[in-house]
Amino acid sequence: MHAEELAKTIDHTLLRSDASARDLERLCRDARRYHFAAVCVFPYWIPFAREQLADYDVKICAVVSFPFGADGLKAKICAAEAAVEQGADEVDVTICLPAMLSGDYVYVRDELAGLVRAVRVTAVNSGHGPVIVKAIIETGCLSNKLKKLACTIVESAGADFVKTSTGFGPGGATAADVALMRRVVGPEMGVKAAGGVRDLKSAQAMIDAGADRIGASVGVKIVQESRAATP
Repeated sequence: MHAEELAKTIDHTLLRSDASARDLERLCRDARRYHFAAVCVFPYWIPFAREQLADYDVKICAVVSFPFGADGLKAKICAAEAAVEQGADEVDVTICLPAMLSGDYVYVRDELAGLVRAVRVTAVNSGHGPVIVKAIIETGCLSNKLKKLACTIVESAGADFVKTSTGFGPGGATAADVALMRRVVGPEMGVKAAGGVRDLKSAQAMIDAGADRIGASVGVKIVQESRAATP
């Protein structure tokens, strides 16, 4: 895969609570330069990112109920709707992990389905184009059996992607988890690997395992390594 193609798989991420406007300006500048798929930021930064990325081929991805997924349904929906109204092109939402780990799978499905519907309706009503919903299942908290079930729930709820991790949980993305997720959801649904993807080797391993997107705070490093490796 050429470096330019690889860049278009990367969500260039900055989800540090201590990040400043200068940090976000650098993130967006790098995204413009390398033509990443998206920048992934907290909702507070959506207007700033919109200004920085106006007329560029970089999407704005906002996280919702991040990183624990434990907000109530109304709070999640309100946050997702607000993100779309402010200009987010994509929403990465953490599923309700407490419910998932407690066996309340119907709640997990219904909550996510309600959020997906709200995002779709808000996108239409605000004149926005299609908005992608990626559901984070936090694989490091789940057994393989629960990972498979979580993927099935995400698919049935109508989300566009299933995503491995927040990067703040007990483990990040692994090629084995990505391959498992791809087997469950098949070729039609997106799979995003995030958490611990720190170099070209790990990014390529995720793509080889079936990932369509990579979430990483070191997108520049990954692309630069790819360019250096190209004859």
